[in-house]
Amino acid sequence: MSHTAHIPSHRKPRRSASKLALRAGVAGGVLSTIAVAGAAGPASAEPVTETIEMPTLGSLGTDLSSAVAASAEASQQEALDQSLEAQEAAALQTAAKEAKKAKAEADRKAEAERAEKARQEAEAKAERERAEAEARASRDSARTQLSTTSASSDSGSGSGSSNDSGSSAGSSSESTQVSSGTAASIVAFARAQVGDAYVTGGTGPNSWDCSGLVQAAYAAAGIDLPRISYQQSSMGTSVSLSNLQPGDVLYWGSRSGSYHVAIYVGGGKYVGAQNSSTGVVERSLDWDPPSGAVRLL
Repeated sequence: MSHTAHIPSHRKPRRSASKLALRAGVAGGVLSTIAVAGAAGPASAEPVTETIEMPTLGSLGTDLSSAVAASAEASQQEALDQSLEAQEAAALQTAAKEAKKAKAEADRKAEAERAEKARQEAEAKAERERAEAEARASRDSARTQLSTTSASSDSGSGSGSSNDSGSSAGSSSESTQVSSGTAASIVAFARAQVGDAYVTGGTGPNSWDCSGLVQAAYAAAGIDLPRISYQQSSMGTSVSLSNLQPGDVLYWGSRSGSYHVAIYVGGGKYVGAQNSSTGVVERSLDWDPPSGAVRLL
């Protein structure tokens, strides 16, 4: 026989179907009763009342007046803004027109000034060209006259040498005349170049440096000189500046190291190719006193 045969079971006994049906019926009745009571409840409750305040006629008028005033003020401000914008636009347009007009006037004046300047420059150029043409013509005339004078001097010298009655006194007089003619030729040639340009190394016919002019002037009289200034001043006999004669060569610096030479033309003046700014000029000895002089005739 088993140990557990007399131990009772602990599981709950199953309910029968009839008991379950009874309980379901009771629950359904209770729920029905609650539903009926709930449906009848609102019909017996007292009504709820709510009070709504309506605005008075006076407050409506005040609000309407304020709204009208605000609208009028807004319209007036908008009109004022539009007027200001129109005035600003008109002012800008006027300023633009005036600026355009001023610019056109300035351009017209500038063009007129340019035209006047061009006209003046053209006139000045024409005047310079005319003056240069006259100077060239004058120099050409002086050179022609110098050539004629030199030819006449040579002819006179030939006639004197063929004269059987010539004596030593006559020879001396002829020598003096030839010297005077030579100096005159040198001076005439130098003065004929006044106004020519100064160019370093220039030997003519329209541009010179100082020693080139002296060499050419003496060559016109048939006398050959060296090309360099210190070589020219080293020749001949040294003479005092207080005892100058036309045709003497003036020098600046030492006699054997001169850096500039010119030709004394008489009357306290000399002719020389000075520099690129002045060209060939005739100046007083006081303008730039020389250091010394030599006589080559």
